[in-house]
Amino acid sequence: MSNFDTDVLFDLIRAKRECLLRLRDLGRQQQTLIEDGDMTGLLNLLVAKQKPIMQLQRLERALEPFRRQDPERRVWRTPEARTRCADALGQCETLLAEIMRHEKFCEEALVRRRDEAARQLQGAHLAGQARQAYQAGPIPALNQGGMLNAEC
Repeated sequence: MSNFDTDVLFDLIRAKRECLLRLRDLGRQQQTLIEDGDMTGLLNLLVAKQKPIMQLQRLERALEPFRRQDPERRVWRTPEARTRCADALGQCETLLAEIMRHEKFCEEALVRRRDEAARQLQGAHLAGQARQAYQAGPIPALNQGGMLNAEC
C-alpha cells in the first residue's frame, strides 16, 4: 500500500464531510419551508437535494475498498494526517446522525400538516353536505309505520 492510498482516503472523507454539510444546510431550509407551508419551495428543494445525495452515494462506493482494509496496516504520510482523517470521519458520523434526526423531524412535521389538511378538507366536505341538505328543502315526514306520507 502506498502513501497515496491514504491520501485518496482522506480526500474522499473530506468530500463526504462537505457533502454532508450541504445536506445538513438543505435540511434546515427544508424545515423552514415545511413550517411556512411552502410546498412549492419544498418540492424544489427536494429536487435540489438529489444532487448531493447522488454525490454521497458515489463517495460511499469509492470508499468501499477502504472498508475492507485493516486500518492499522494503512501507511500515512504523518501521524497528524491519520488524526485529521479520523477527525473528519468522526465529523461525518456526527453530521449523518444530525441529518437523520432532522429528516425524521421533517417527516413528522409533514405528516402533521397532511393530517391537519385532511381534517380541514373533511370539515369542509361535511359543511358542504349540510348546506346541500338544507338547500334541498324540507325533509318529508314519516307516518307511524315509518313510511313517507303521501301528501306532497
